[in-house]
Amino acid sequence: MKCKSIIFDMDGTLLDSMGMWQQLDRRFLRENGIEPPPDISEIVKKMTVDTSSAYFVERFGLPMTPEQVKNRIEQLAAEAYEQTLPLKPGAADFLRTAAAHRIPCAIASVTYPALLEAALKRLGIRQHFRCILTPESGTAGKHEPGIYFAAAARLGTSPAETVVIEDALYAAETAAAAGFCTIGFRDAAGQADWPALEAVCSRTVGSWAELNNAAFFAAFS
Repeated sequence: MKCKSIIFDMDGTLLDSMGMWQQLDRRFLRENGIEPPPDISEIVKKMTVDTSSAYFVERFGLPMTPEQVKNRIEQLAAEAYEQTLPLKPGAADFLRTAAAHRIPCAIASVTYPALLEAALKRLGIRQHFRCILTPESGTAGKHEPGIYFAAAARLGTSPAETVVIEDALYAAETAAAAGFCTIGFRDAAGQADWPALEAVCSRTVGSWAELNNAAFFAAFS
């Protein structure tokens, strides 16, 4: 079956932001007088914003509500999304090629919607996406396939016709198990998972240049 649409992850796939998030977790804990455990970023990267906020409160006994934690972390991240975080090299060119082929595209992310919108507009790529799905759209996080099913429905394609591009192993596992054609994107922050990512996905790549070619887009003809 021919492919007809693409669902993109944002952080670590289109946007070079995973290093910022790893430092942000530690920054937040330290400003609350807590020395971050070495594995904290590995733990929370698999959570939604709401889940990680509640986790911080429960695990570290913070005198805050999960909503207060969520708001503070969003404040800390806002400057980076609004002003500095770059696209992965070649991402903009890939999106332009996809647009030239009239491929409908969506974003599925567990990041704050306002931050996603700010970065997409600043980087000049918002127009390439028909929709942006996050847990705040009424779907769960990426441990469940609902966010991918919802995005594919918005694009008008079945899972088998839809390519999902993800850097996170757990998210790629979810998409692949749900019947999507899954491509793993090797981000440096997830290097330990690269062998498993390769085993799960139909294909793995380390750059957008590896996909931005006639051979890849022939699958959409």
